[in-house]
Amino acid sequence: MRTEFLGLDYDPLDTEEAVAWLAARPADAPFAYIITPNVDHVVRITQRSADDPVWSAYRAAALCLCDSRILAKLAALRGVKLKIAAGSDITAQLLDRGLTPGDRLCVIGGDAAMLADLRARWPQQQWLHHQPPMGLLTNPAAMAEAAAFVADARARYTFLAIGSPQQELLAQAIVALGRAIGTGLCIGASIEFVTGRKARAPLWMRRLSLEWLHRLASEPRRLWRRYLVEGPRIALLVWRWHRKV
Repeated sequence: MRTEFLGLDYDPLDTEEAVAWLAARPADAPFAYIITPNVDHVVRITQRSADDPVWSAYRAAALCLCDSRILAKLAALRGVKLKIAAGSDITAQLLDRGLTPGDRLCVIGGDAAMLADLRARWPQQQWLHHQPPMGLLTNPAAMAEAAAFVADARARYTFLAIGSPQQELLAQAIVALGRAIGTGLCIGASIEFVTGRKARAPLWMRRLSLEWLHRLASEPRRLWRRYLVEGPRIALLVWRWHRKV
């Protein structure tokens, strides 16, 4: 049974349970996708109107999993229990334990060098790659091209690594085609972590809910606003949500 918090309905799965769900899903099943909202996602989506297409894309996901320990702790303070299943952990465990030789895997985002790293590390799988242009949200033709690529790829898993909300909107567009198969994972920068292109926070920082601090220190120019200006708004959102329930 899903649990509602801040307008999104979360499934009660942790990382291992999510990977088991993915591994058990038939490769040729009609395309469905999972999302892993974190604080940044929630803050941005709650600024959108109720009829914004992004809400529809989030709510159409086959699984909605909590990516953030901070989000889970804030929920717990309001009596809501959310299991944690970070997109980066799901991606790493799925690639290490949930594949079979010959699996077709599709990556949307990244570049040729990143795909070469993936092929070198997992050579028994068939890797397909599409790199959409910047500005995907305002480029319907590019969005349609990316969706068609996934449908034609016939991959068991498709890693949508283009950031939120474009990855969720693309996932919904793939479903709308009606001919794609497999499972999509809206996982942001997770592929960069598993290939070592970006360093993930040490385990002790993750356990202390300080992964955001590590990322801020690693990319201050790009992420300062996300973590120092926009992120703290989550406290007000939780307070407002609690008043309504």
